[in-house]
Amino acid sequence: MERFINILVIDNDPTNVKSLRTMLLGGGNNLVFCEDEASALPILEKRKVGIILINIQSKSVNGFELLQRLKSNPNSKEAYKIVISDSTYSGARLVKGFKEGAVDYISSPFNKNLVKAKIEVFKSLYFKDLRISQLLENIFPQTILQDLRSVGKFSPKRVEQGVVLFTDFIAFTRSAKILKPMKLLQELESYFNKFDEIIERYNLEKIKTIGDAYMALAGVTEVNNNPAIRATLAALEIRNYVLNRKQLAIAINESYWDIRIGLHIGPLVAGMIGSKKISFDVWGDSVNIAARAEQNSVENSITVTDAVVDHIQDYFEVIHRGEIKLKYGSQADMFFVEKLKMDHSLFNEGKLPSRELRISCDLPPMDFEFARRFIINKLKSSLPEELDYHSIKHTLNVEKSAIRIAKLEGVTGEDLTILRTAVLFHDAGFILRYSKNEEFGIKMAETELIKFGYCQDQIKLVSDIISSTRKESTPETLLEMIMCDADHDYLGRADYHNVAKTLRNELANYDMPMTDLEWIDFQIQYLDNVHVYYTQTSKNIRERGKKARILELKGMRAKLIVQT
Repeated sequence: MERFINILVIDNDPTNVKSLRTMLLGGGNNLVFCEDEASALPILEKRKVGIILINIQSKSVNGFELLQRLKSNPNSKEAYKIVISDSTYSGARLVKGFKEGAVDYISSPFNKNLVKAKIEVFKSLYFKDLRISQLLENIFPQTILQDLRSVGKFSPKRVEQGVVLFTDFIAFTRSAKILKPMKLLQELESYFNKFDEIIERYNLEKIKTIGDAYMALAGVTEVNNNPAIRATLAALEIRNYVLNRKQLAIAINESYWDIRIGLHIGPLVAGMIGSKKISFDVWGDSVNIAARAEQNSVENSITVTDAVVDHIQDYFEVIHRGEIKLKYGSQADMFFVEKLKMDHSLFNEGKLPSRELRISCDLPPMDFEFARRFIINKLKSSLPEELDYHSIKHTLNVEKSAIRIAKLEGVTGEDLTILRTAVLFHDAGFILRYSKNEEFGIKMAETELIKFGYCQDQIKLVSDIISSTRKESTPETLLEMIMCDADHDYLGRADYHNVAKTLRNELANYDMPMTDLEWIDFQIQYLDNVHVYYTQTSKNIRERGKKARILELKGMRAKLIVQT
């Protein structure tokens, strides 16, 4: 399995550059070459880099000062820095390079096997570091990790307006007695995975699960506005997801679970606890009140306290349910949350927030995940069965390739969302017709995306990206280039022949059958004379593979001619 990484080379020696390009290109290595620090810094501002090679003998690069500056750049401070020098360079100078952050050196002229081996070692270490970082991010909030990395500890803090969300499945203990352990865990995991997805989209922080109970926070570890509104939106979506699963289970005569949800807002103390198995947690009466709200909720309902209602009543329909007894004889006024008010709802149905409400909560204005679910379901249900190649599998593979290329190119945030949206809609035109399908895909995007909170400028960008995939078009922007390269990423992959076979079958389904020789000539003509990769990333990681496919096809052609 290929692992993709940006490798930055800062060197103005043409012999070194040519040698490194020949040795290291391919195998997931995206090499970016710069002659000096001035040209390297803009790249480091945009792209996450895993390995940096620096020629410390270059007159255009003050290697030692650059190594110092790389320590503070967020896109390079975790990269492995390797210095390049000739074999006569003094050992003392190399030691100075190591003190400034370099981890190894390579001597020129290069030993091919040694250089490749060192790059593979540090590439492996980089991905191990990345995996460890991802695991830590799954365990601790990002703000906690930032404190741990910068000062080595996290001091407990008090939050005056923290929101606590609790969920709990009804009659879970009874299910645990009936279901087999593996089935029980799989069922619970499927629910919690969806809860995790919802919590993340509303910028809440999952704290823990305790058996079948799920706990999350808002307004404690993040700085987004309106934590009570965001937490209530998440609770609504969790409730609606459980209800949808229940309706489906009833329809197919399977078992299902019901849920209770409770929320409260108030003062909390957040901190780390433990010396070995460390965990992040919160304490305070607000946690207990939220738990009581959940315990006193009813089947598939959301119970919130009056403190929460003070923050959300302008946006949600709530029903007063009376006072609930708490511990130590105190009481709290409780309410049921029914749904969003229509004028704050995306489709005027009280389920999803409008664009304006999302913006007020510092959330992305468009609901990409809901748009994604819509178009994927549309493609699954409406694409003709004759589309062996342009199937939903193709769309999802192109999306995966687009994400990979975009990340290597430094595309993130809203630009990445726009790109992924265009990828998902780019083959929608095949629902209506086979040739010149892009126009219909664009019309569908223009009609549907506004419903998911996309503005006209964003829809125009999506339409332009889809239009760039027309045969007669040439992509101009980076997003358009990534779209076209992702659409043809497989041309340089090892699975090319398997994917190409589905295209041949599809063409035959649409009255365009080919003999074996015609099919080989068709492929050679397209790969050798028509297709080009546009982004430097795709040229780096796929061009060599595409040339290998061309040679394979030419060999197959020669063999076929001899046989006939």
